[in-house]
Amino acid sequence: MDFTLSEDQIAFRDMARAFAADQFAPNAEKWDEEKIFPVMEMRQAAELGFAGICVGEEHGGSGLSRLDAALIFEELAAGCTSTAAYISIHNMASWMIDFFGSDAVREKFVPKLTTMEFFASYCLTEPGSGSDAAALRTRAVRDGDHYVLNGAKAFISGGGHSDVYVTMVRTGGEGAGGISCIAVPGDAAGLSFGAQERKMGWNSQPTAQVQFDDCRVPVENLVGEEGEGFKIAMMGLDGGRLNIGACSIGAARACLESAQSYTAERKQFGKPVGEFQAVQFKLADMATELEAARLMIRQAASKLDTRDPEATLYCAMAKRFATDKGFDICNDALQLHGGYGFLRDFPMERFVRDTRVHQILEGTNEIMRVVIARKLSDGQGKA
Repeated sequence: MDFTLSEDQIAFRDMARAFAADQFAPNAEKWDEEKIFPVMEMRQAAELGFAGICVGEEHGGSGLSRLDAALIFEELAAGCTSTAAYISIHNMASWMIDFFGSDAVREKFVPKLTTMEFFASYCLTEPGSGSDAAALRTRAVRDGDHYVLNGAKAFISGGGHSDVYVTMVRTGGEGAGGISCIAVPGDAAGLSFGAQERKMGWNSQPTAQVQFDDCRVPVENLVGEEGEGFKIAMMGLDGGRLNIGACSIGAARACLESAQSYTAERKQFGKPVGEFQAVQFKLADMATELEAARLMIRQAASKLDTRDPEATLYCAMAKRFATDKGFDICNDALQLHGGYGFLRDFPMERFVRDTRVHQILEGTNEIMRVVIARKLSDGQGKA
C-alpha cells in the first residue's frame, strides 16, 4: 500500500484548494443567506476541469480517477460544502451519460456539461419511492421516435435550473429490471417543476420536484439499453457516495482547523481553552476520525478505479462512516466555539446544516448498512 499522492494529484489538489479559498469560501455565507446558485463561479470551476472529472477527454472531460475526484471534492467542500455537493451531483450525471450513452447522446450533452454551459440533475427519488428506488413509478412509453414520460421526481438538486435531467423511468414491468435511464432536456415539452424547497441547508443549490406530464423525449436520449437503468443508477451512486463522503471530509477539515485556531486563542480561567485536557482530547478524537474517514474514502475510490468486485461494499462503508463522522466533527467544532459557533457570523453552523443531509442522500446511512449487511452475507469483506 502506498498512500503517497503523485505529483499530479498534489498539483490539482492544491489547485482545487486555492480555487475554493479564493472563490468559494469568501462567498459561501452570502450564497447561503440569499440562496444564490453561483453559476459564474461554478463555470470557473469547470474551466479547471472540475465539471467532468471522471468524464473522458474526448468530449472535454478531465479523464481522472475516482481517487482524484475525492481529492478535489474534499478541497472544494472546505470552501462551500453546498456548492461542492451540487458539482458532485453534476459530475455523477455527466459521467453516466458519458460512460453509458450512445455516441449521439454523448455528443449532444457531454461537451456542454463539461464546461457547465449545461447544468445536470440526477432524478431517481420520487414522492412515493425513496430508499425503495426499484419501486419507482415514473413511466416512459414508446411513441414512434419519442418516449412519453409521466410521473414526478422529488428532492432534485438543480430542479428548475438544470439543462439536463438524467432520469430513471419505468419502461418495462415491475422491479429493477423494468427501469431505464433517459436524459431529459430542460426545455422538453411537458416538463415542469414544483416550488423551490425550503431547506435546512444546501441553500446555494436549488431543489425542487420535477414533474413529467406527457413529456416527450427523443428515443436517442436513452442512456444505455432499456432495462439497464437501475444498474446505471446504482453504478452512478457508487461514485456519488464517494464524492459526497469527500465533501463531508472537506467540511469537517475546515471545521477542525477553525476549532484548533479558536481554542488556541480563546481564554477562560486564565489560559487558552485549548490547554485544557478535555479540549485536547476532543480535538485528538476529531483529527483521528477525520483521518480514518479520509482513508476509507480513498480506499473505496481505489477499489472502484480498479473495478474490484467488492467496490460497492467499500463505497457503502466509506459513505456511511465519512458522512456520519464528518457531521459529528462539524458539530463538535461548533460546540468548541461555544455561543459563537451558534451565530451566523461564524461558518460552523452552516457547515453543520450543510453536512447533515449527507447522511440522507445518495442512499441513507441506514440503507448503507443494508447494502453492507447484504454484501457480508454474500461472503464479501473477508480479510
